[in-house]
Amino acid sequence: MSRTTIIVLIALSAALAGFAFSSAAERFRDEKPAADTSVAAGPQRADLGWQETFGSEDERLVFSVESFEVVPDGWRAKLSLENDSSVPYEVGDPRATLARSFGLMLFSSGDLEELEERNGNGTLPAVRAADRYEPDLPPILEPGSSWEGTISASGALVADGWVRVVFGTLVAVAKPPDELEENIVWITDDAYRLRR
Repeated sequence: MSRTTIIVLIALSAALAGFAFSSAAERFRDEKPAADTSVAAGPQRADLGWQETFGSEDERLVFSVESFEVVPDGWRAKLSLENDSSVPYEVGDPRATLARSFGLMLFSSGDLEELEERNGNGTLPAVRAADRYEPDLPPILEPGSSWEGTISASGALVADGWVRVVFGTLVAVAKPPDELEENIVWITDDAYRLRR
């Protein structure tokens, strides 16, 4: 388990206690931006091949990002999520009490320490939530099953910023094994720098 995973789980606990990403977004807006915020990232595509895991060899979730693209009207990312654990996870149920937050977070650097620090002090940037899923997320991701698809949304992204992909919230349908958690939001350790 990476340090980021531990910190993300701590941040999720805070969110479940009533804190919202919106307050972190307000603090982020007040900070002096590292990049020229007046320049939008131009159209671009990157084959990423990221694969990150949470859990152990026998009980884990696998988060993959195949590609990322900035298009004229927004962005899209090709992802997959694999449940290599013994417990089902609720993924896409719109009736769930925890909102799904699949999407992007934008950072001023690709440094993992920035993610860990901002997560630890509650100043994570707001999630740029996906509003389209092709195909739809499954309501439940059963043990041994996976979902692969594209998430996307409209809106410009700032050039020279760094993008991390967010998966979540995943909610265990039964008591998870010790290696996993009941509620998981995964923010990728890997980051992609947006070009002009």
